[in-house]
Amino acid sequence: MSELSGAQRRDWLRLARTENVGPVTFDQLLRRFGTAGKALAALPDLARQGGRSGLKLASEAAIDKELADGAALGARLIAACEPEFPQALAALDPPPPLIWARGRVELLDRPCVAIVGARVASAAGQRFARGLASELGQGGLVVVSGLARGIDAAAHEGALPTGTVAVLGGGVDDVYPPEHSGLYRRIAETGCVVSESEPGRAAVARDFPRRNRIISGLSRAVVVVEAELRSGSLITARLAAEQGREVLAVPGSPLDPRAKGTNDLIRQGAALCEGAEDVLRALEGLRGFREPERSGYVGAPAPDPDDRLRAAVAALLSPTPVSRDEIVRATGAPGPQVYAARVDLARAGRCELLPGGMVATG
Repeated sequence: MSELSGAQRRDWLRLARTENVGPVTFDQLLRRFGTAGKALAALPDLARQGGRSGLKLASEAAIDKELADGAALGARLIAACEPEFPQALAALDPPPPLIWARGRVELLDRPCVAIVGARVASAAGQRFARGLASELGQGGLVVVSGLARGIDAAAHEGALPTGTVAVLGGGVDDVYPPEHSGLYRRIAETGCVVSESEPGRAAVARDFPRRNRIISGLSRAVVVVEAELRSGSLITARLAAEQGREVLAVPGSPLDPRAKGTNDLIRQGAALCEGAEDVLRALEGLRGFREPERSGYVGAPAPDPDDRLRAAVAALLSPTPVSRDEIVRATGAPGPQVYAARVDLARAGRCELLPGGMVATG
């Protein structure tokens, strides 16, 4: 991992902000072309080869504005290839291409535990979350949450004296709900605020799964305090399990709908959490995070696929996700060329690249 130059940082940001370039596509483009600058130069041709015209790269003016807005906030842009990028996030496959961080960036590389739960939380649930966060903080752990009402806010408040991280769906200056402006200010001063979105962006519904992935990705364990059966907190728990993190849940009365989700997590194998001791026990023996090998970031560009291979790959796809290895097996073509064909099709809007090397039609 190495620090980017000013020009490389602009290329990295511009590629990340180009339409239809999510973390998976970004990662594949870097593997294929080696640098963000080379990927940007190749994108228009890739789009045409994939059957799409009129591709709009992120504009230079938009990049200038984002960098200026971040600097005005005192926030820092950290790319996934740089030494200060949190090791836990770098270990994701793929990692978010970049994050904005405001406050004590060093907290992101300390051992973290996420505490999440219901927005309309009970008084008892909020008291438990606040106390658990305080005890974990005193035990040397950084508490991560999403600044939402209810359990999130209680967890942040409990961990303020020892260090807490708020992950936002909008930009690092998007305070929601508005009544948390005071809490946000204290976190920015003594903790850290993190976002994958550009400063000034107000969060919309599609931003929250990305936010939840970062909450779980930063953390060694995720504790769910209260959650109904259809809850964003359960999405965070699922992401944590997929990322190899520990998942714990606080049991509750079967008469309370807010306990349905947590009780179901326990039924599915999540560890039961009745206090900080349970979290610390779950973390015993947990190994550190190791960043996946990404030699393609500095290697030579992969061979370009031809139209026949793109058509063959497209014919194999359906709404049911399939792994890249299965496509390689079905086509019999070299892996790098199949991966490149997938990127071309994704750039043309003909498929969607998913985490874990999966791909499906949109």
